[in-house]
Amino acid sequence: MYLENAKTIVIKIGSSILIDENKKIREKWLSEFSKDIQNLKKRGKNIILVSSGAIALGCKALGLNKKNLKLEKSQAIASIGQIELMNLFKKKFNSRKINISQILLTLEDTEKRRRAINAKRTFENLFNIGFVPIVNENDSIATSEIKYGDNDRLASRVSQISGADCLILLSDVDGLFSKNPKLFKNAKLISKIENIDDKIEKVSMKSGSEFGTGGMKTKIDAAKVCQLSGCYMAIANGKINRPIKKIINENKCTWFIPKISKLDARKKWIISSISPKGYIVIDDGALNALKNGKSLLAAGIKKVSGQFIKGDHIRVLDKNMNEFARGLSSFTSDEISKIKGQHSNKISNLLGYVSKSEVIHKDDMVRI
Repeated sequence: MYLENAKTIVIKIGSSILIDENKKIREKWLSEFSKDIQNLKKRGKNIILVSSGAIALGCKALGLNKKNLKLEKSQAIASIGQIELMNLFKKKFNSRKINISQILLTLEDTEKRRRAINAKRTFENLFNIGFVPIVNENDSIATSEIKYGDNDRLASRVSQISGADCLILLSDVDGLFSKNPKLFKNAKLISKIENIDDKIEKVSMKSGSEFGTGGMKTKIDAAKVCQLSGCYMAIANGKINRPIKKIINENKCTWFIPKISKLDARKKWIISSISPKGYIVIDDGALNALKNGKSLLAAGIKKVSGQFIKGDHIRVLDKNMNEFARGLSSFTSDEISKIKGQHSNKISNLLGYVSKSEVIHKDDMVRI
């Protein structure tokens, strides 16, 4: 139900899903998985894939064993494996006429506000032209991400900044169990979790895979992010063919239920932790436009105060200096000084480069 109602879906594929125990690429699985993606796109869904596997594929190409690799060698091997990984996806997805793109991210990219906003815009533009972004952890420059297996958390951050409705973590187990199912036959699958309490925290299973670096602990960490982002999250078995179809038909997985709505999460993210760096004063026309849910354009700005950069949190005041909203600026304070009161079609000439027209996008604004 949660998956069917979702508009934007993020799916994380672990390296243990792409490569089997004999170090062979599971090409048949990926071909079948492409049918799942094709089906979701036919239903009008926006899809983002977060894929592990660069280091594993790099090791395969070089005939190396991934175990006990030093960090600096892992980084070099990752740069080789990235090409192998994208070629693999392109080969399988092209047969289904699915266009893909690659986005390389680290956790730092998703946690810095300005970078996160840029990533969000990139996802939106790719959706608009019908592409499926494939996000890879930038293992060639990452440090702790490789060591601690943060692709689960990376996927949750991607879900957060893209405004996804649902995140699916494909693993080598059906979900979160009351005990380790590989050790205990009486282990029971937990179908729904609304609160991650101490009991859930203590449930820990290692992947038991040479190729994967994450375990159940990182998936629970990812669930915490999703619960506070208004995003549903599932842990499901990705080893089987057509795993997404199986989730839709049988719902055999563990669902983590969000604690707040996406809208509330977005508002909280915009105004949390960072004090406003400045403010802008708008005219009555712009005020009426904002009341009707529009973005803020330069033409309606009368004054700018403070020193801030793109992505900074600023206040929006009416002509009587009453605070109306807060939002994330698409321009620096110096740039706004140059374009305030001007029509959008003049911005490029005034700044000397082609830019977006919204000073604060409606999705980046919270009415106070």
